[in-house]
Amino acid sequence: MAILELSGVSKHFGAIEALNGIDLSLERGEALGLMGDNGAGKSTLVKIIAGTFPPSMGRIVLDGEEVRFARPVEARQKGIEIIYQDLALCDNLSAALNVFLGRELIRKIGPCRFLDRTAMNARAAEIFAELKSETRPRDLVKHMSGGQRQAVAIARTRLVDPKIVLMDEPTAAISVRQVAEVLDLIRHLKTTGHTVILISHRTPDVFSVCDRVAVLRRGRKVADKPIADSSPEEVTGLITGAIEGA
Repeated sequence: MAILELSGVSKHFGAIEALNGIDLSLERGEALGLMGDNGAGKSTLVKIIAGTFPPSMGRIVLDGEEVRFARPVEARQKGIEIIYQDLALCDNLSAALNVFLGRELIRKIGPCRFLDRTAMNARAAEIFAELKSETRPRDLVKHMSGGQRQAVAIARTRLVDPKIVLMDEPTAAISVRQVAEVLDLIRHLKTTGHTVILISHRTPDVFSVCDRVAVLRRGRKVADKPIADSSPEEVTGLITGAIEGA
């Protein structure tokens, strides 16, 4: 049974049609590359899945149960985490404090309450080790590379062991070595049974780590097929409109 199914999902912002009749299905442990030009509807689609926007029409079924999220916290409670392109990290805090941001561990001594930094550092270290990342819990985020920042953002999602991780352009504007680190993190998520939706403009990244590719153009899905049955050239043609559909 699919872990996530979208049927006829559409989204309108006034007279603007951002998405039209999107059908999509994902299995547990599968990585889907979601591609398309700017304004194709990719971010709108993942924000609907993550509970930021309600769909104007259509159904979302998660683990066999129809869901309709009014707020992102409701999607998180059902096991859906999203990592935005800007990562939403606090540069002045350590990696561990960013991992636990909004979910801080508290230690009580009498009537006083303190942040349990020792416990948060220890748990963050365990998650970074699981992700095979060299990121250290006590390091400040402002001193980190792009790849290390992505590791912090991904580690934050692992606190609750989500079913689905949505990633918005995680390899944009970082070095080749850092891209390799992020792709390794995505591979690790797959091997641990997490479903991943990867928004990316980088065709090599999608073909490196994803099992399937879906292409949106002007709010409509024009392709959804296994990576093995497609090619970077075909995807480029689908994105630009040189190829109508596949």
